Amino acid sequence: MKILTVLTYYRPHTSGLTIYAERLARAFAKRGHEVTVMTTHFDPSLPLEESMDGVRIIRVPVLARVSKGVIAPTFGWVATKLAWEHDVVQMHLPQFDAPGVALRARLFGKPAVLTYHCDVQLPQGLFNRLVNTVLDFQNNMAGMLANHIVTYTQDYADHSPFLSRYASKLTPILPPVEMPDPLPGAVSAFAENQHTAERKPVIGMAARFASEKGVEVLLDAMPAILAKYPHAQVLFAGTYQNVMGEQAYSNRLMPRIHEYEIQGHWKFLGNLDPVQMAAFYPNLDVITVPSLNSTEAFGLVQIEAMMNGVPSVPSALPGVRRPVQMHNMGVVSEIGSSESLANAILEVLDHKEKYHGDVPAIKTAYDPDSIAQEYEKLFTKLARKK
Repeated sequence: MKILTVLTYYRPHTSGLTIYAERLARAFAKRGHEVTVMTTHFDPSLPLEESMDGVRIIRVPVLARVSKGVIAPTFGWVATKLAWEHDVVQMHLPQFDAPGVALRARLFGKPAVLTYHCDVQLPQGLFNRLVNTVLDFQNNMAGMLANHIVTYTQDYADHSPFLSRYASKLTPILPPVEMPDPLPGAVSAFAENQHTAERKPVIGMAARFASEKGVEVLLDAMPAILAKYPHAQVLFAGTYQNVMGEQAYSNRLMPRIHEYEIQGHWKFLGNLDPVQMAAFYPNLDVITVPSLNSTEAFGLVQIEAMMNGVPSVPSALPGVRRPVQMHNMGVVSEIGSSESLANAILEVLDHKEKYHGDVPAIKTAYDPDSIAQEYEKLFTKLARKK
């Protein structure tokens, strides 16, 4: 099968969406499919075309940026050519160009499948409201034109204004999650470098430093946590400097975080590659995902942590709460409540033995090969209908 995957950003850009897309594309390729990823040339240092892990990547030149999106004038022309050449077109939403791509797939008689990752809620401001309105319109056009829509969980679908409109053509498929084995000695070396033996317990957060991630909720919870665990430390893995559209948010929080950094209670690790993340997770006592709105639909890092035996404390957002509920590896906290977050983290730290899940079963459930097979069944079913 020739599979065309279309999304605005692809690796090495780091987000839950791009990691999902990369894992699924690689899994398709390993299963013998011809896989092409069409994306934008958001970073001029990257080649316009290359092959990685058996996946062909085509990057369309970018003329300008708009908020967190891009303008790529030749995107439609390239999409026309590629949609004609492939058997199925899979698009990752949110994506401004998705309606045009879905229309081309329908005109050429190719199944058009959307993988919907999250609702978009940009920060306050007149311009961002305009961008949200335009993106909502584009997403809905794509939803109407698509043959089928995939989402992570039924819980998220039931609460999403977008997905609830398309219940008749919706299938929940768990996201692909995989973790490499840490290099020999890497876990202990990480512990030594980050002084995790002296700074216990270790609370992990793995995300972009962005307003929807709820960094301030964890920040506000720190006094209560430190009152019981005075040597506690937060290790923050992910981009935290010059995050697109988040400078004002960073400027507001960084002075407070800097105080904790001086005291040894907070440390930024920057972007870690998968092998480094494999050494990061075993050094945690708990991970937290205190996200604030439906821009977060699941929190893949929760599953990565659970695969390493680490429990999670997410917020009660639809979809985000499901990993803990499904696998009994943590406690759900109230959305936006630092008191609830502190209490949930303390509950897990005080009773870690209660929150050991079935790690082998979790690894099997999210194995990219298993997820690729679920997509194959859907693609085959849609092709037969055609």
